[in-house]
Amino acid sequence: MRLLKLVPDNTNIDFARLRGWAFGLTLALSLIAVGLTVARGLNLGVDFVGGLMIEEKFPATPSLDKVRSVIDGLGVGDAALQLVGDNKTLSVRLPPQTGGEGATNAAVKKVEAAVAQAFPGATFSRYSTISGKVSGELIRNGILAVVLAVLGIGLFAIFRFEWQFGVSTVVAIVHDLLMTVGFFALTGFEFDLNIVAAVLTIIGYSINDKIVIDDRIRENMRRYRKMEMREIINLSVNETLPRTVMTSVTILLALIALLLLGGHVLRGFTAAMILGIVVGTYSSIYVSSSLLITLGLRAEPAARTARPSV
Repeated sequence: MRLLKLVPDNTNIDFARLRGWAFGLTLALSLIAVGLTVARGLNLGVDFVGGLMIEEKFPATPSLDKVRSVIDGLGVGDAALQLVGDNKTLSVRLPPQTGGEGATNAAVKKVEAAVAQAFPGATFSRYSTISGKVSGELIRNGILAVVLAVLGIGLFAIFRFEWQFGVSTVVAIVHDLLMTVGFFALTGFEFDLNIVAAVLTIIGYSINDKIVIDDRIRENMRRYRKMEMREIINLSVNETLPRTVMTSVTILLALIALLLLGGHVLRGFTAAMILGIVVGTYSSIYVSSSLLITLGLRAEPAARTARPSV
C-alpha cells in the first residue's frame, strides 16, 4: 500500500521567477536578525558567562520578586531569575562563588533550603557551575567551530563543483545562522553549548540538502548544455523537491514530538533545530540555487575548456 505523497512527481514550479523577492526577503530578515541581536543581545547560559545556575521546581508559578528577595538575603550575589518550561520551573543564575567547590556547594544548599522554606512544595532540580576562564574558552571554541565549519563547507563546494557553488552555499548557510541567532535574541531562550551543537547540526543538514540540489544542477548542466541557467535551476530543484520535502517533514515530525515531550531542558535545542530545518529548506531552494544565476554560472562548460584549433 503506497503512502500519500506530499509532493507529486514531475512538478514544474518556476522557483527562479521569485528569486528577486526571495533575495529581498532574505536580506530583510538577515538585517532584522542582526538588529535584534545587537539591540537585545543573547541570553547566554552559564557555559558562556560563567557562574552558578540552579533550577527549582514549584507547584505553581512563583513570584519572581519574592524569590529574588529571599535569595538576595543569603549573601550569594545578585540573582538573575528566569521562568522556563511551563512557568513552574525557575532558573536562578548566580555569579561565581569565591572559595572553590566548597563555597559553590554551600551556596546551592543555602538557596535550596531558603526557597523550600519560603515556598512549600518547591523542590531542587539541578545545578551547574563553570568558571569565567573556562566560559571564555568555550565562547572562542564555539565561534571557531562554527566559522571553520562554514569555511570548510565553502571550500568543499568550490573544489567539488565551481566557485559559484561555494559562494552561494556559504551565503545560504550564513543566512541560516543569522536566522537562528536572531530567533534566540527575539525569544530570550538560553543560548548555551547545546545551542552551539544545534547550530552545527543545522549546518550539517543544510549542506546535505544543498549538495544534493547542487549535484543535480551540475548533472543537468552537462546534459543540457544549451539550456538557459534559469531553466536548469528550476528543473533541478523540481526533480529533487519530493526528496527535500519528505526529508524535512520526517525530521520535523520527530522534532515536534521532542519539543512537546522532551521537557524544557531540550526546548531551546529543539526549537533551534525546527527553525533550522525550515530556514535551511527555504535557503536551499530560494537562496543557494537561485544565487547561481546572479553569480553568472553558465551551462556551457565546453566554451571555457575548448582547445585552440591547429
